[in-house]
Amino acid sequence: MMRRDFSDYALSMAGYVVRFSVYAMMIAPAVIVLGASFSQGSLLQFPPDGLSLNWYLRVWNSLEFKSAMWTSAYLAVLATGISLVLGFSAAFVINRFEFPGRAAFEFAVLSPIVMPMVVLGLSLLYVLSALKLAQTLSGLLLAHVLITLPYVVRALLSGLLLFNRALEEAALNLGASPFRTVRRVTIPVLMPNIMAAAIFAFVTSFGNVTLSVFLASGSRVTLPVRIFTFVESSYDPTVAAVSGVVIIVTLLIILFAERLFGMSKVLGKSA
Repeated sequence: MMRRDFSDYALSMAGYVVRFSVYAMMIAPAVIVLGASFSQGSLLQFPPDGLSLNWYLRVWNSLEFKSAMWTSAYLAVLATGISLVLGFSAAFVINRFEFPGRAAFEFAVLSPIVMPMVVLGLSLLYVLSALKLAQTLSGLLLAHVLITLPYVVRALLSGLLLFNRALEEAALNLGASPFRTVRRVTIPVLMPNIMAAAIFAFVTSFGNVTLSVFLASGSRVTLPVRIFTFVESSYDPTVAAVSGVVIIVTLLIILFAERLFGMSKVLGKSA
């Protein structure tokens, strides 16, 4: 009996060690980047050579990085909003209606997830060039909507599959119109999934490099592309400071979502 209890205890401790190791590996890159961003020295290194906010001030005074950050944020917000509208409509149609070609429609919507980004970027470059939209904000927005839409549809489909349709039927029986039922019943119940979809879409758009390299213009460069070009010629902690800002903003978004809905609800239902 004691041997069995010891085996269970050893397995439990091994599980804790494995989980701690996985979490540590996930968090370590962010910790290293944040630590290097406060370096007082002129080289990107960890541990930092003293502590200073000079590199954050340099990012604040850099028009190139601020412009790129604004472009990425603006593009991600637009792509997220459009993807939420289109994705909710697509997920609702896939979940609630039977029609010829339904499986093909679902595959077409979700296919950008499995398609290599280089292939997708090159294909979009040819298509948008033919439409005179290459290296324009509209073309870049179209590409970002294309890659964020599958995440939105996937998150909302998981919520609709678990949705209790008796709530909608009750609202309809009480005299609510279909549109009012969707607006006052369906959307509020799916709000954790909608929030998860928004987070996935925003992060995917904001951090995309491949499509932006193919489709961005010289006057409108996204932040990941600016970072990518910067590290090719410089090794100072400026790029770590920029990354630190992105990490902090991402944490604030996650804390905001946790405050409103709870991340266990936001991410748990969309898993």
